[in-house]
Amino acid sequence: MSSESNVAENQETNVAPVNFIRNYITQEIEDGKLTSEQVVTRFPPEPNGYLHIGHAKTICLNFGLAKHFQGRCHLRFDDTNPVAEDQEYVESIQDDVRWLGFDWNEHIYYASDRFEKFFEWALELVDKGLAYVDDSPVDELRKMRGTLTEPGQNSPYRERSVEENRELLLKMRSGEFEDGSRVLRAKIDMSSPNMNMRDPIVYRIRRAHHQRTGDDWCIYPMYDFAHGLTDLLEGVTHSICTLEFEDHRPLYNWFLEVLETENRPQQIEFARMKLDYTVLSKRKLLELVEKKIVTGWDDPRMPTLQGMKRRGFRPESIRTFCERVGVTRKESVIALSTLEHCVREDLNEQAPRVMGVLDPIKVVIENFPQDSFENGVEWLEGPVHPQKPELGRRSIPLTREVYIDAEDFMEDPPKKYFRLKPDGKVRLRYGYVIHCHEVVKDESGRVVELKCTYNVETKGGVTPEGEKKVKGIIHWVSASQGAPVEVRLYDRLFSVPDPAGDKERDYKEFLNPASLKVLRQAVVEPAAAKAQPGDFFQFERLGFFSVDPDSDSDKLVFNRTVTLKDTWAKLNKN
Repeated sequence: MSSESNVAENQETNVAPVNFIRNYITQEIEDGKLTSEQVVTRFPPEPNGYLHIGHAKTICLNFGLAKHFQGRCHLRFDDTNPVAEDQEYVESIQDDVRWLGFDWNEHIYYASDRFEKFFEWALELVDKGLAYVDDSPVDELRKMRGTLTEPGQNSPYRERSVEENRELLLKMRSGEFEDGSRVLRAKIDMSSPNMNMRDPIVYRIRRAHHQRTGDDWCIYPMYDFAHGLTDLLEGVTHSICTLEFEDHRPLYNWFLEVLETENRPQQIEFARMKLDYTVLSKRKLLELVEKKIVTGWDDPRMPTLQGMKRRGFRPESIRTFCERVGVTRKESVIALSTLEHCVREDLNEQAPRVMGVLDPIKVVIENFPQDSFENGVEWLEGPVHPQKPELGRRSIPLTREVYIDAEDFMEDPPKKYFRLKPDGKVRLRYGYVIHCHEVVKDESGRVVELKCTYNVETKGGVTPEGEKKVKGIIHWVSASQGAPVEVRLYDRLFSVPDPAGDKERDYKEFLNPASLKVLRQAVVEPAAAKAQPGDFFQFERLGFFSVDPDSDSDKLVFNRTVTLKDTWAKLNKN
């Protein structure tokens, strides 16, 4: 049985969330086909967009396999289409791979560095009678290709002589023909049931400036031609691709075979990443950016790695997510809540705690003895992290005026409402029990201030003898000592699980109008006041938040990374 059929057999039987590719390579090593040090994988992005969570799965897989087998993983840019590519994408891709925690060392490659060798191989195909120059217009080429149920038709130029094809290819290379006027096609089988084998295009004329080769070339190789040959030149042993390339594998192997190469890489396919409430199409993501539906590739609502980084996701959580969803042959849709759970789990372990108030109402503690404390501030204490006492304690200022969140007060509450209400009591977290005795409203009837008193004997969770224990505990921030901040509450960009699934409607119709809410009156306790972009915290009772790069010396901007619990399903239940 061939190695290819072995792969297929393994791929069909491994449908559980496990890494069937790792199992397959392990078997190869046990069978003596290669040693672990010989394992070479690659991550081969096209530099035509920013990386997203689907790419993260591929990055983790390829670099993870190399690490597991003590081999190596290359970073390679398949830059064969200068029309769509840009140096900006090259740099962002490198940043993202490093951010995820992987290093290619000296093994960074570009397909464009092999253009001369590709052209030599194209001439070799012509000399072997396995490629020909076709003058047919694009629409004729499309018609001749046939359909899934009808075979293709041979081009009238298919039987050109080797000499004529060689001369025409050299003229294509020297720029003697107009863009799109001719292509070089491989001569395979126009009746093949695999559309990719119906005399695929190998080279096309395209006068476009390339970010690395400049204007040296006016013809460029097609991806299917360059991909496998680049793998070969780099010494890649396992070319890991997503399932849409399965039908391309015969062509991948055909080029390697007819060019009589040795030590050929093998292509193995796996199911790509699919997330609900998300689009991962580069075309759609680019449209969201260009139409300014989002603020850019790094908008925290985007599934790009840049967006997730800006939102506050840590690379550790993304690596954990990719490991947990597994590597299979069976396509499935992963719940976005699974990713959010990994992020929440990671931040719960790592994030220092502070209190923040997003929608403040002023509370005046009328009997607070300001004169008893320096500058009218009593300093309370709370843990930096409740599960990590080694991180110490943080100082929390209590003053006569504090802010609480508007949602923690209700003027006409239902039964079993344990937060603050008129003539009600609640405990300020880490502090005292307060009693509300007056509600102050503005001319419109909006509550703007609550007048309260506090019980000095209730500090630190104490319930005085004879008093009933207060059930409600709410967060708060000193009005004078807290830092004003802007808070951006991010949610899912789309309101339906499969925004691109309805073929009769544009996916943009399903944009979630509540995907971003900006709060400009929020305050946080001093422990977070000097944070820098990228720093993260748990705002107690509210969620996990990260400092955005938009912050400046005058005002911090916090992005909500995730809530403390998954509330989406409950809030959006029909």
